[in-house]
Amino acid sequence: MSETGYDKKLAKEAGEIARLLSYVLILFASVGLFLAAAGIPTSRFERLGAGAFPKIVFAGIALMAVVAIVDALRKIPSDAYGRFASQTCAWARRSYLVFVTLAALAVYLILIPLLGFSIASFLFILGVQLVLMPRRPATMLIAVVVAVVFSFGLNWLFAEVFNVFLPRGVL
Repeated sequence: MSETGYDKKLAKEAGEIARLLSYVLILFASVGLFLAAAGIPTSRFERLGAGAFPKIVFAGIALMAVVAIVDALRKIPSDAYGRFASQTCAWARRSYLVFVTLAALAVYLILIPLLGFSIASFLFILGVQLVLMPRRPATMLIAVVVAVVFSFGLNWLFAEVFNVFLPRGVL
């Protein structure tokens, strides 16, 4: 097989696995929504209840997702899963800064109610800048100034100019 033919085969396998993963996600979502629709209260005037139609729709979606999963599993060669996993791990290693930034964002969102907008924003902005930029004295000074301006400065602007008070935090 030529190099481009092999690459096309790998791309097709990766596409099939991605499609399989999307079918699984659709299945989980439809089952969750089916269970949520089962919790819709029924009226004493209707036999089926308000949740009957959503339950029928979500059950149909779940059934189609199961059929699609079985079809996708049939199409994917068994050795493709290992290649897909290794390619995904390699991609994750190359894109580690994306995951670091997302983790920092999650920590920031958790810290806002605890520390307040200003302190949490200062820590988030400074931390992400220190991870993403070169660490030299001049850039570190710029990072601290930017973090102060966009955390405490924005808090001051919203409070004094717009009369909108950002979260203060428990501490």
